[in-house]
Amino acid sequence: MLRSLATSFFIYEKIRTTEAKARVTRPIVEKLITLAKKDTLSNRRQALKYLYLQGAVKKLFEVLGPRFKERKGGYTRIVKLMPRKNDSAKMASLQLVE
Repeated sequence: MLRSLATSFFIYEKIRTTEAKARVTRPIVEKLITLAKKDTLSNRRQALKYLYLQGAVKKLFEVLGPRFKERKGGYTRIVKLMPRKNDSAKMASLQLVE
C-alpha cells in the first residue's frame, strides 16, 4: 500500500489520503527524493526496487531530484483537510514544497 502511495505521489506530485497514511508515507518519499539528488545507476535501481512504475522513477530523477538539489531536507508538507463524509476519517493532502 505504501509503495502504491509513493508511486502515485511521484507521478502527480500530490496525493489525498487519510492523515495516518500521509504521516507514514512522508519519510519514505523524502528518502527517495534525497536518493534522487545524486543520479547514479545504483540510486536508480534502489528507487526502482521500491516504486512500481519506471515512469515514476524517471520523473523522480529527471524532474524532482534536480529541483531539490540545493535543499537540505523537508521536501513535503502535510495539509489537513475536512473529514471524509461517509466514515469521518481525518483526511490530509501530502504535497511537495515549492
